[in-house]
Amino acid sequence: QVRLVESGGGLVQPGGSLRLSCAPSGSFFRINVMGWYRQAPGKQRELVARISSSGRTSYADSAKGRFTISRDNAKNTVYLQMNNPNPEDSAVYYCYAVIESNRYSFASDHWGQGTQVIVSS
Repeated sequence: QVRLVESGGGLVQPGGSLRLSCAPSGSFFRINVMGWYRQAPGKQRELVARISSSGRTSYADSAKGRFTISRDNAKNTVYLQMNNPNPEDSAVYYCYAVIESNRYSFASDHWGQGTQVIVSS
């Protein structure tokens, strides 16, 4: 059973910076798309950014120019660098990955447990 383990959340001041990390634990064959979603209280979960295995990225409009997603394929780790966050970025951030468990299986969605980010002075 593959689990996604996130780290790096916490309290950050407006205009500061924070980096989230996520890596899978357990055995698997291949990771395809990886990404970050977030969910604020009373709101639906929304995409923040995603990155393909080849490094192609896409961002929500709210994240463009401030957040950067990257991945280290050797470490199977995805990062979200959050620069100049504002209070509206406060949410639980969830790591997401499409993973093939073995060479004979279809890829399936995996989610992390979520890490809280609070942007406040």
